Amino acid sequence: MTTLTIEDLAVMLLPGQPIAGLDLGTKTIGLAMSDLGRRFATPRPVIKRVKFTQDAETLLAFAEKEKVAAFVIGLPMNMDGSAGLRVQATRAFVRSMSEKTALPFVFWDERLSTVAAERALLEMDVSRAKRAERIDSAAASFILQGALDRLSALGRAALLNPDAS
Repeated sequence: MTTLTIEDLAVMLLPGQPIAGLDLGTKTIGLAMSDLGRRFATPRPVIKRVKFTQDAETLLAFAEKEKVAAFVIGLPMNMDGSAGLRVQATRAFVRSMSEKTALPFVFWDERLSTVAAERALLEMDVSRAKRAERIDSAAASFILQGALDRLSALGRAALLNPDAS
């Protein structure tokens, strides 16, 4: 498994390869999936965390079923840009996944993704109980959508300036 930058991922991906977004929590893993054109992120059901081996197997079974080409995983930086314990836990999760898969991971700054997801669910008038069930996958969807938008911008820039490599 490789850890890539979003720019490296843009070069590596082939047309029609979907990518998945992850919001790693202590109790759940929020999951989102792109469409084949990599324009839209759609929330998927959360994975309830058990222990790493089972979590990895569940995640990799999902990746195989959906033909995932890469994972974009939220990196929960502090608002001041520093890395706390959750960043360390996320990096450790990705390191451990490297022993189980060759699929690449891209870290994506997830600051405010949960806040944005919560607001979106509130605007849709989702009940408190349903919000609790859906918040992690909605956050994964926000993380993935940010990465998809960046991939799109990189693709447009490459078309406008094909000699800049």
